[in-house]
Amino acid sequence: MRLETTLFLASLGILIAVWALRGFGILTFVPGLVIWLLMFTTIGSGIVDIVQRTRRW
Repeated sequence: MRLETTLFLASLGILIAVWALRGFGILTFVPGLVIWLLMFTTIGSGIVDIVQRTRRW
């Protein structure tokens, strides 16, 4: 697997895990800013992954 795809899937997995655990009340000490940063990291790495896949070389 490519580095960009691995980074995207890892950040997506961490985002889902932190969001779910915070929703269940286990990680209540995690501020909302961390969730937003994880979300933007996931979106950004997804965009980079898509751009890299569409390159011809």
